[in-house]
Amino acid sequence: MDFIPYPAIDLKGGQVVRLKRGDMNEATVYGDPATQARAFDAAGFPWLHVVDLDGAFAGRPANAEAVRGILSATTRPVQLGGGIRDMATVEAWLEAGIARVILGSAAAKNPDFAREACRAFPGKVAIGIDARDGFVATEGWAETGTLTALDLGLMLEDAGAAAVIHTDIDRDGMLGGVNVAATAALAERLSTPVIASGGVAGRADLDALRATGTIAGVIIGRALYDGRLTAGEALGG
Repeated sequence: MDFIPYPAIDLKGGQVVRLKRGDMNEATVYGDPATQARAFDAAGFPWLHVVDLDGAFAGRPANAEAVRGILSATTRPVQLGGGIRDMATVEAWLEAGIARVILGSAAAKNPDFAREACRAFPGKVAIGIDARDGFVATEGWAETGTLTALDLGLMLEDAGAAAVIHTDIDRDGMLGGVNVAATAALAERLSTPVIASGGVAGRADLDALRATGTIAGVIIGRALYDGRLTAGEALGG
């Protein structure tokens, strides 16, 4: 299994930011999205991972101009999440050039919609499973329910999603180490490829994820921006 590192570009107010545990009041600003996309492209990353944070809270796209700027700045495929709640939005982003959309809150609250989208656009829809203490969180991580990450993953096993992106919210942006055990446990139960997210602090985290042999990739944010991890190390060099 190829292990793919996805550098993250999180968008708030048209700028690149990193949050701590998804808290919009704990944002560090890193600058222009298109400039960052060009830098990740030049470094050799095979994919870019983009999240419209404002859109996740609003329930509709809120940083469309910034996303279009990223698409014009890179030749790499881009996966996008945040505020994608209906088929029209899925179609619009795919037509705009997004390679893969990520359904998070929409998948948790309306699994039938997630299945419909996956079947309508094979290989172009991923499921975002964002968990706090193992339970799925929605609406930009503002709400946590009683559904577990594994429950949701198994519920959507038949959807044919391109990937499941598993985020440990309590570790996200904290540089405290990725939750390898929880992500590997999910990957072992699902046939859908699972991508880890949240808490990557350095190369040791990537080595641990690769060593499982079951995890398909990892999303890397603050560790890259703060220089704790070089692009070469993230790419396995």
